[in-house]
Amino acid sequence: MVIIVRAQFPPEGAAEMGKRLLDQKALPDYIAMKGPFIKASDAVGIQTITIYEFERAKLPDAFELIADRYVSYFGIHGFSYSTNVWLEAGEALKMVGIA
Repeated sequence: MVIIVRAQFPPEGAAEMGKRLLDQKALPDYIAMKGPFIKASDAVGIQTITIYEFERAKLPDAFELIADRYVSYFGIHGFSYSTNVWLEAGEALKMVGIA
């Protein structure tokens, strides 16, 4: 299962975002992080997407830890983010009784 976090902020927040990213503690071994991947857009500023992968049993711990990481960006003008849990196809099929 994965948690996908999308964030955005204006270009003038980039230096502070970078500093706070480098100050983040290492993730525990049970979470594999891919990203952050970054793209600039004239319309919205800078957007990022980060994928955190872990075993389903670790969801409560992983969600809390990942949410806490993004609290460190609060106070950066224009910063916003969304956090979503995504299931693998096999997990979703089990939920509807197919697998």
